[in-house]
Amino acid sequence: MFFGSGFCGLLYQIVWMRLAFASFGIITPVMSVVLSVFMLGLSLGSWAGGKWIENLTQKTGMPALSFYGLAEGLIGVGSFAVPKFFSIGETNLLSLGEMSSAGYLLLSASIITFSILPWCFLMGATFPVMMMSVKGLDDANNTSFSFLYLANLLGATAGAGLTAGVLVEILGFNATLWVAACLNFVIAFVSLMIGFSHHHMAASLQTSASTPLVSSRKAVLPVRTTGLAFSLLFTTGFTSMAMEIVWTRAFTPVLKTTIYSFALLLTTYLLATWFGSYFYRKHIARKRVLSTAQLIASLSVFAFLPLPFGDPRVHLKELGVLLSVFPFCSVLGYLTPKLVDEYSSGHPERAGRAFAVNILGSILGPISAGYILLPHLGVKISMILLGVPFLVYLLPYYQSGSLRSVWRAAFGSSALVLLAISLFFITTYEQGEADGTRVVRRDYAATVISSGSGMNKRLLVNGIGITELTPATKVMAHLPLAFLDHPAQSALVICFGMGTTFRSLMSWDIKVTAVELVPSVKEAFGYYFSDAESLRKDPKGQIVIDDGRRFLKRTTETFDLITLDPPPPPESAGSSLLYSEEFYALVKRRLRKEGLLQQWFPLGETNILQAVARSLERSFPHVKAFRSIGDKGTHFLASPSPLQSPTVEEMLSRLPLRAKMDLVEWESSRPVHMLVTELLEREIPLDTLLNQDPCVFIADDWPYNEYYFLRRTSTKLSRFLSRKGMRR
Repeated sequence: MFFGSGFCGLLYQIVWMRLAFASFGIITPVMSVVLSVFMLGLSLGSWAGGKWIENLTQKTGMPALSFYGLAEGLIGVGSFAVPKFFSIGETNLLSLGEMSSAGYLLLSASIITFSILPWCFLMGATFPVMMMSVKGLDDANNTSFSFLYLANLLGATAGAGLTAGVLVEILGFNATLWVAACLNFVIAFVSLMIGFSHHHMAASLQTSASTPLVSSRKAVLPVRTTGLAFSLLFTTGFTSMAMEIVWTRAFTPVLKTTIYSFALLLTTYLLATWFGSYFYRKHIARKRVLSTAQLIASLSVFAFLPLPFGDPRVHLKELGVLLSVFPFCSVLGYLTPKLVDEYSSGHPERAGRAFAVNILGSILGPISAGYILLPHLGVKISMILLGVPFLVYLLPYYQSGSLRSVWRAAFGSSALVLLAISLFFITTYEQGEADGTRVVRRDYAATVISSGSGMNKRLLVNGIGITELTPATKVMAHLPLAFLDHPAQSALVICFGMGTTFRSLMSWDIKVTAVELVPSVKEAFGYYFSDAESLRKDPKGQIVIDDGRRFLKRTTETFDLITLDPPPPPESAGSSLLYSEEFYALVKRRLRKEGLLQQWFPLGETNILQAVARSLERSFPHVKAFRSIGDKGTHFLASPSPLQSPTVEEMLSRLPLRAKMDLVEWESSRPVHMLVTELLEREIPLDTLLNQDPCVFIADDWPYNEYYFLRRTSTKLSRFLSRKGMRR
């Protein structure tokens, strides 16, 4: 049952996070609020469950297992309630009209908290409640926390892997929530049946609780040791969750930006933690448990391992990077249940209190990493600082002789050597600020690197190449505006990038608004264009830091053109929210009657291109498609009104002089009429881009482009079997 609880918990965290992105924006504050509220609920539930369960069982005469069943049943109800609450909250926010970003963030954070906190509270309460059930069966069991922790971790690992790898791709988000809800209800039913059929469990608790439990409320550990245990529990929770945020940014250049990369890192983290907990349980059975001093010595070394493994000069692949975090997480998986077991001695109230302290650290860790460490110090110094506390904890053990000489020599010297190497020799993908052709900017959202010179300038976000100086980004502005048979007044750019499309739109002398998610991307504009400062001062141009979808929801403006260039690759995590039918419905509300949407699709899987075409075709009555210059992707033009392709002469007559000069800026060898002719000749009949499979489309609940593991695996398998058959 606790395996099932862990499975559902991670499933909910993954799906609720994505639903929050769809409702409130794909922005770091939304992610931080969801994670922090999730962990806050677990912490409060763990503390409250441990404090109240004993009295509840005594006053009601009901066994603890029945309360566990009720909690699981209510969590299942939350599966359906959370999406409804998100939807109601989003609708109410929109009814308030346009507001400041700070006001929107505050209100959206309140809605997220209200929506998910009660169910997370119940998840946290299941630990001490189930511990009370175990105590009813075996009063002498003083390591029940680690037993349940192990099962919960294994379920969480399976939940993270199967949700990302199988369930969402087959079922979509809403049906995946149904799976979790059904599992919660099954667990609730079984728990209630067992609980109500074994009333002697409650009776035994009632008769034994008054003496053994009350008398054992005195701390099992000495006060000084208790303080150390709580301090360690807080520190391990803080550093582990903070490191997970730092690792995600540090390893993005290796792991890439797909949902599977994030899921793989999370699954590795959980699997390693389970691995450590498993060996702790094995050592309990053998009565050969490692000491806290030995575990801290191990952590003081393993905390620094990801730094050399993440050095770009090492050229490690995904497996090597993931293996570098495995030892650290494994030791944490050993140490955390050990500390809780030692402090609680099997008693739910103390276990709930200790686990709540650990989760409190887990709440503050990601917030500190995302808003303080990474923006101000970067990946390298952040990882070093998060490893230093274990060296501080090791020092008293080192001086007191608690560690054997072999451990002191091996781990003490190794930790110092790794610290020195990390400080003075290790480099990261963020390095290179001083070389003149590479500028690094950091903020709460990402690390932004501007590199190169001349026409070889590039923009990288978290080590991933986002865009370069290419005529395709100019076409995103000039092609749709020249299609309009009336003068445009305003345009909106979603995804600022280098600023090329924004700059090209400004050449039409119209009002232009650009929306960019990452603040440092906006600051990098001047690196790529010498006239960036004058464009920023132009009253007709505006660059807004916001999520593009969220901006469309909260603005009251309408536009003649909305043009967007989603970040590559098209499989990027969260990108379906800029390709989905729900997004296009939102776009239509912000387009004027005869306005245009320009949707660019980069090079990628044919099926995903077909899914984008189908979603556009189902959303707009009039859609055209064009291959871009240099065959760098496909430009879709979509409109609520009929689209009449202009002739070359008509298109040339609609282009202002500044726009013509901008269009040929990087194609000086070809006259403007030649470029216009080439653009118009590259039109593709939309029917040729539509897949006959009705499931090949993109919606908020059906992120076809992001989840592709089973689809591509089956394709490769079919090809393999086909080749085998041909050989026979």
